Amino acid sequence: MASQLLLLLVVVIVVLFSQSEGATPQNGIQSACELAPDRKSCESSLSENPGSLRGGPKDMTHIALNMSISNAQTVGGFISSDSRRSSMNAKQSQAVDDCLQLYDLTVYYLTESLSILTDSSLQWKDAVDIQSYLSAALTSQITCLDGLNEANIDLHLLSFTDHVPNASRSVSNSLAIVEKLFIRAMKSSKTSVHSRRLLSDAHQVDHEPLDDDFSSWLSGEDRRLLLQTVAGVNLTGNMVTVARNGSGDYTTITDAINAVANKSANRSVIYVTAGVYEEYVSVASNKYNIMLIGDGKDVTVITGNRSFVDGSTTFNSATLATTGKGFLARDLTIENTAGAIKHQAVALRVGADLSAFYRCSFKGYQDTLYVHSLRQFYRECDIYGTVDYIFGNSAVVFQNCTLLARTPLTGQQNVFTAQGRTDPNQNTGISIHGCKVTAAPDLVPVMSSVRTYLGRPWKEYSRTVYMQSYLDSLIQPAGWLEWNGTFALSTLYYGEYGNQGPGSNTSQRVTWPGYHVMNTTDARNFTVTNYIFGDSWLPATSIPYNGDLF
Repeated sequence: MASQLLLLLVVVIVVLFSQSEGATPQNGIQSACELAPDRKSCESSLSENPGSLRGGPKDMTHIALNMSISNAQTVGGFISSDSRRSSMNAKQSQAVDDCLQLYDLTVYYLTESLSILTDSSLQWKDAVDIQSYLSAALTSQITCLDGLNEANIDLHLLSFTDHVPNASRSVSNSLAIVEKLFIRAMKSSKTSVHSRRLLSDAHQVDHEPLDDDFSSWLSGEDRRLLLQTVAGVNLTGNMVTVARNGSGDYTTITDAINAVANKSANRSVIYVTAGVYEEYVSVASNKYNIMLIGDGKDVTVITGNRSFVDGSTTFNSATLATTGKGFLARDLTIENTAGAIKHQAVALRVGADLSAFYRCSFKGYQDTLYVHSLRQFYRECDIYGTVDYIFGNSAVVFQNCTLLARTPLTGQQNVFTAQGRTDPNQNTGISIHGCKVTAAPDLVPVMSSVRTYLGRPWKEYSRTVYMQSYLDSLIQPAGWLEWNGTFALSTLYYGEYGNQGPGSNTSQRVTWPGYHVMNTTDARNFTVTNYIFGDSWLPATSIPYNGDLF
């Protein structure tokens, strides 16, 4: 009898142990997918791969990224081979072309993420880089769909659109896994790069250039080369000059950019002399570390007039568009002269990681500045526009800038921002810090007849904050505007902190669940140091910045 009881006990122990061993991997998948908007899809996709049941966090992330790459490549292949474009009008065909470019970028961002995951021990900075690339990949996919809808294309007529939801879900799942397994897990780690920086005092220093001459923006060899060029000495190294009159190396900015070596690790400085350059400038994703320097706002001007009304997609209407990482610009103006009557007309579109703009001016009306994706910084820039004129889904900080609302079309209201975050795990949003928010000269006489708002939610998880800025009297007491009824009012994050001026009174602001009057702790999440991790890359640009609150 005793032996039978012992045998029964052994059997029970083995069964319980087997159940425990079998449940652990599944619990790991459930935990990894905890933050996914579509948890069922996330868990199902991982469970289908045996490696997820055996592997740890990096293995599961590796599997998720590979699935995302495969799905994005599938969509890209269908776009390339779709034969139904012959029946489309020019704008519709352009929207499909935009999708092809956007899915190429999606695959690039996903591949970069996988490379970082594979080649590193994955510290905090690496995890943030992956999250940034995944955020951009999902943004690119959404932008494709937005463009197709904008062009009034019947999605059922295109073979690739059936595969788009799966591709987008896959990237969203990857984002959720990275957020859960790495970002949140590492936030308390004192050995991470970010934590070390938070423990230092470096981010509390206002980093200023050495002097006011444009050459002070450069450092070391770049400054020496630029001084040689300006002094008339023969050009050396990676320095070139663009001059319309033929006195430089090139007469167009486009030619100068095209001549830059692909994926260069060295800074390529393009000095654009005074003049008006009527061209559409595109900095491709394989053109790294390009720097444009002009002779000053309204002195060096890049101008175009593409618009939605005249047949362009919003994405392709930009006078200057850049996706080349490390892009820098200083002392120039970029404008779209299409006018308010032409509706969407972008002056500048930026999808370049670690890009920065210093003492530039961006002029347009609706959709002036398309901060499309990845990490960006703007210092002492002027931005003119009317409806949703700073929009997109980058992680961006505007510091010491001037935002100027112009006179819109009759019946329109002015809206400074329309942020486009679509997923709760994207590390994106607009931070407006230490800026002046006011009326352009043409709006001043009619300001009382035009309603002007700080922002409205273009997408479900829209995120925008105004901190320590001057808000002029043109701002409506409610501050913020709905997009469409109650859409996104509980999922957005809109915040204000320490603002001044007649438009800064928050007593009559909207009472949406997602609106916040922030405290200091909240506000610090949106500084240069903490939001775009500027301490790790802005010093090398020599652009002045303040990492912390003022």
